[in-house]
Amino acid sequence: MTIERIWSYAPHFRGPEAQDLTGFAVEATDGTIGHVDRQADDSGMRHLVVDTGVWVFGKSVLVPVGVVADIDSQAQKVTMACTRDEIKAAPRFRTDSETLDPEYLARVGSYYRSLPPRQPA
Repeated sequence: MTIERIWSYAPHFRGPEAQDLTGFAVEATDGTIGHVDRQADDSGMRHLVVDTGVWVFGKSVLVPVGVVADIDSQAQKVTMACTRDEIKAAPRFRTDSETLDPEYLARVGSYYRSLPPRQPA
């Protein structure tokens, strides 16, 4: 994916950190994955916690905001720059305490940075 600032929104977004994305639908490049349960900016590592419902056996996933490809406020939808399988294969998110664990966050960041680059649709 070659995202240098994985914990920051892409520069083309204007003030997304001020927008409450809670409840927005979340789409991967190949389909819906769930909805934004909450967003956080712990220690400058901005991310979304996505409730996947039954898609990943009712689990949540932590996704750095650098993976966000689009935010449609009118449709209340966030689109990610990766596939469902790529999100599913990310380091497993178990508890909220991991949002403060530097080792866990480093693994998540490294994983998403290692994904293949996507061509704009």
